[in-house]
Amino acid sequence: MKIKIRKNGGSVAVLISFDIHSDKFESNYERNKFFRGLYGWTQIIRKKSSEYKYRREGLLDEIPHIKVDNSVFIVALKEMERIMKYMEEWKDKIDYDFFKVILNEEQYKELKEMEDKIK
Repeated sequence: MKIKIRKNGGSVAVLISFDIHSDKFESNYERNKFFRGLYGWTQIIRKKSSEYKYRREGLLDEIPHIKVDNSVFIVALKEMERIMKYMEEWKDKIDYDFFKVILNEEQYKELKEMEDKIK
């Protein structure tokens, strides 16, 4: 998919929407692997009376994004290729789409602040 951009004074980003097909996944483990790879997860290890928590990062931990809904988020245009590559790996089990959007100043600032935190 190729998106051509004409900048008209706003900040261009990409809205990504996806829908999973649970029946196409071989198991809950495989479905969870998709979500964990995208969103990351917290691993909890219990030993005797102690509990250890480890944050396991997913793709969106590395990419500044604005979460719109459970399976909808916005990323900067320059990050779209990484997201597209991940979605392509799962294309037989999910439907996804990309939409060009123009962010207002406040939304753009939120995305830039996330980018600064990640770096």
